[in-house]
Amino acid sequence: MRRLDIHLAADERFDTVQRAIKASEPVDYYILDTERKDRKLISVFIREGMEQTLMDNVQTALEGANGWRISILPIEATAPKLEEARQGKQQKATQATREEIYSDVATGARFDRNFFVMVVLSTIVAAIGLNSDGVAAVIGAMVIAPLLGPVLGFSMGAALGDDALLKRASVTLAAGIGTALACSLLLSFVLPIDLESRELMSRAEVRLDGLALAMAAGGAAALSLTSSQASALVGVMVAAALLPPGAAVGLFMGAGEWALALRACLLLALNVAALILSALIVFRLRRIRPRSWIEQKNANRAVLLNAVLSGLVLIASVALILYLDLGDKVSIG
Repeated sequence: MRRLDIHLAADERFDTVQRAIKASEPVDYYILDTERKDRKLISVFIREGMEQTLMDNVQTALEGANGWRISILPIEATAPKLEEARQGKQQKATQATREEIYSDVATGARFDRNFFVMVVLSTIVAAIGLNSDGVAAVIGAMVIAPLLGPVLGFSMGAALGDDALLKRASVTLAAGIGTALACSLLLSFVLPIDLESRELMSRAEVRLDGLALAMAAGGAAALSLTSSQASALVGVMVAAALLPPGAAVGLFMGAGEWALALRACLLLALNVAALILSALIVFRLRRIRPRSWIEQKNANRAVLLNAVLSGLVLIASVALILYLDLGDKVSIG
């Protein structure tokens, strides 16, 4: 169960909002007067799965008005126990509201000092772990890597047709990857590169099973986000698909191993495209879309464009993988 607090003016729209609340069949609701006589506070207790419908209806009723706000609060427990939903009524799947998801994603897609420091620290840990063949260090870098946020932000921006979020996530993702490359490149001049390290050389092995891993990780991350479930494990999976190959690119470049750097860069590009595409698919399947039909039309175009671009990157990456593998076989033969 959730609680929605609706702050609004006590004008002619108040009755419309009240009708929208009653139509959503809330568990309970009450109306409070505030210190300002022209303001009202409505607290609505509603079953999970109905929050988005109520929020959309209230926002539609208040469209064009000023000075209103809706806040969502979780209810950890309640007594007496809630009755089960009435038979014959389809129970909607539990899902975070569009506004909750947007708030989480927008925060993670922001490039700030903390994001920069976390990328630098995780790259240092990853580069040392890769070069020394230290599995524990690489896993540690996966845990602290913050690259999950901008990936989901890009997919969310495409799903909603939100150009501002798309641009912010794109800049943050590019800045994060660029920082990781620059940091690992600088480390390559300090660390003697060990080409015998299995952890390092595995990031130059581009295989199609890595595509399946990245697709699964991106889909799991988006599903975790929309279901309001803990995403720590998913964050590790996504970081594993992005940060280690990014750090490997810088190390190989610093060592002058351009062929290996190309392979690691190809793996990085393939993973980014797969993560974005799979997360975008999950957002669409979970019906994460704008409220108005005009915004939905723009979102559909953004989804189609980004899906096509991601698909083209995947196809090009797979084709290049097959070409490189064929070249290796020919040279060996």
